[in-house]
Amino acid sequence: MWKEIVEIAILWFVIYHILLFFEGTRAVQVLRGIIVLLVVFLLVQRFELTALDWVLTKLFGISVIAILVIFHPEIRQGLARLGQRHLFGTSLKQEDMDLMLIEISNAAEYFSKNKIGALIAIEREDPLGGYAESGMAIDSKISEELLETIFTPSSPLHDGGVIVQHGRVLAAGCLFPLTQGYDLSRIFGTRHRAALGISEETDAIVLVVSEERKDMSLVFKGKLHKDLGRDELLSKMKEFYKVRKNHA
Repeated sequence: MWKEIVEIAILWFVIYHILLFFEGTRAVQVLRGIIVLLVVFLLVQRFELTALDWVLTKLFGISVIAILVIFHPEIRQGLARLGQRHLFGTSLKQEDMDLMLIEISNAAEYFSKNKIGALIAIEREDPLGGYAESGMAIDSKISEELLETIFTPSSPLHDGGVIVQHGRVLAAGCLFPLTQGYDLSRIFGTRHRAALGISEETDAIVLVVSEERKDMSLVFKGKLHKDLGRDELLSKMKEFYKVRKNHA
């Protein structure tokens, strides 16, 4: 009896971490369906239903190849997220976090009022150092004035993204991966696609300001929160920054 309990516990542990692995991707719905089929398959074997056992065995064999082909972008994203996890958590002090987010929200409001586009990724637990290599190293304490200087239209760095790490601007002019999703409205441009792209591969909080529409948006875990005011923007950034890894 205890062996069956251990097997069930291990199975559900594996299933849970597979779902976490693909969290935020379109493959997660398919995986849930596969898990249902897996449970049915185990029941079929348990009750020795030979015909159904043969059909499901063949079906699973074909499904493995189909999943690898169809969902290879999601598998790549999941592997990237898995490989980028910190072994030990790092966090800012409460007052430092508040100051950082206030400076960012103030800068965002300035960008919105002056029709200046901006893209800022705030590192949480998944390191963004790999993306910083595509831009110019800054490594300076974050401030509203620094962000405004970087995203000034005449600045050579204004077209890329800024990476914020531990309350400092790590790099600017960075290239982020574009989302593989096709359901994003055409009114959103490259900045929003880049924001969604990096949020699908990491747990970063990504701020986007549109120079055309002057709206401020946040992207977190592949979800776009658009048309935010300054206070709502600040509130959501604080909320997302404090979310635990396993509940993000």
